[in-house]
Amino acid sequence: MDFTAELARSNLDPAVAASLTAQLAKVDHQAQELRLKDLKIQALTLELAHHRRITFGVKSEAFPPEQRDLFDDACDEDGAAIVAEIEQQQAPASVPRQHKPTGRKALPAELPRVEHRHEPEACTCGQCGRDLVKIGEDVSEQLDVEPARFFVHRHIRPQYACRGCETITAAPVPPAIIDGGLAAPGLHAWVLIQKFLGHLPLYRIEQISTRHGVPIARSTLAQWIGQLGVRLQPLVDRLSERLKAGQVLHADETPVQQLDPGKGKTKRAYLWAYRSNDLNNGPPIVVFDYRTSRSGEHVRDFLRDWRGHLMVDDYGGYKALFQQGVTELACLAHARRKFFELHSAMMNHPVAEEALRRIGELYAIEAEARDDDVAARRLRRQQDAVPKLHALHDWLITQRQTAAPGGGLARAIDYSLKRWPALARYAETGHLPIDNNPCENAIRPICLGKKNWLFAGSERAGQRAAAIQSLLATARLNGLEPLAWLRDTLEKLPAWPNSRIDELLPLRTTAAA
Repeated sequence: MDFTAELARSNLDPAVAASLTAQLAKVDHQAQELRLKDLKIQALTLELAHHRRITFGVKSEAFPPEQRDLFDDACDEDGAAIVAEIEQQQAPASVPRQHKPTGRKALPAELPRVEHRHEPEACTCGQCGRDLVKIGEDVSEQLDVEPARFFVHRHIRPQYACRGCETITAAPVPPAIIDGGLAAPGLHAWVLIQKFLGHLPLYRIEQISTRHGVPIARSTLAQWIGQLGVRLQPLVDRLSERLKAGQVLHADETPVQQLDPGKGKTKRAYLWAYRSNDLNNGPPIVVFDYRTSRSGEHVRDFLRDWRGHLMVDDYGGYKALFQQGVTELACLAHARRKFFELHSAMMNHPVAEEALRRIGELYAIEAEARDDDVAARRLRRQQDAVPKLHALHDWLITQRQTAAPGGGLARAIDYSLKRWPALARYAETGHLPIDNNPCENAIRPICLGKKNWLFAGSERAGQRAAAIQSLLATARLNGLEPLAWLRDTLEKLPAWPNSRIDELLPLRTTAAA
């Protein structure tokens, strides 16, 4: 009801009407201020919940989120200790402990076995003295480990002389990854794995070697890593070429700190990640590219003349590519995240809950089509996903009309509607990905490793780390054991022809020579 218009039509005294009109205007102004404050409180609550979840909460976006105990490990340890203490109190010391089936998963069959046979003290019956007959055997297995074991390869090359020709013959010294170096390929590989997969700084690797009686100076370790990075770079360059041969790529970036010499502090750099598409044929590949900023020119420089579908988030640095023949794919997981954060912050927001349910149905279709070929997946998406996408789009538009401008719900809906063509594009085919999770998963171990190494020592060090991480991460994606692959590669690389470099790449389709 318009109270101001009603007052104008009434026969009230003009002074009274003017006073009432002023009061109504004041009430309207206060109501508007309250609405603005509510929107600001909602936005701040959403932002605070997001930061709390990042800092203290569960990183998984499972719905509903599983509440994890921060002290799970300690509880498990204490529980096992209590059970052991009870058993120790209940069982007399003289009674031998009986092996109990645990229901554990069998140990991997490919692990080497060291057999220990335990025979009875006597082969005759303790009751009547007759010979015992074997009727079976009880087999139990225990897992063991050998710490890093240092040993020396001693190469002996006998020299033979021809007295008639006065010549000397000996086996040639094979080329090495570092000429005249002290370390064998196995040690080089171990150092790289400790630094780039174990995320150990060099001083800790030095301490490990010292504990084993072989002190290796940090300066020596640093020299090895610098030289090995140069030797492995051709493999990384070829891996990048193989990656960009695909027509669908993922891209993402994460900040890293780089030492700023002379200033006694660090500056922000970025590690860009480029990932192949799992829905296409071919081995998975990930390549990391270290750059000193987040500028979009870096991704344009890496991709150069590449054209295809690129799965990215909403960062503006990618936008110029979409004006140069690259087709944008938007990440549905990012769109989902906006509603997940709203649902978590606003205590089971009903609209956010419904959005999560609808998006969950789209992911359920993808799970059912996981093992389909491209044609079958395309058919399933057209029959099942496309109608649900249309319904989701219409529902979002309807909800946006009633959402308070500037509020958390409005921002979550706007994120999806603004990028809707790129979000829904995957369902037109059978080979385009639904989200950017493969790239985020590839970059996650490096994000965790940053807590150990803290910063890159220089731009060159960052580029070297990105190159070696590309090889090791790709090896893991292809189911290769990184240490075994790297040791074999470092042995072969010095004499390997460049024309056959693809055979050394850490790809599961590569035939080892």
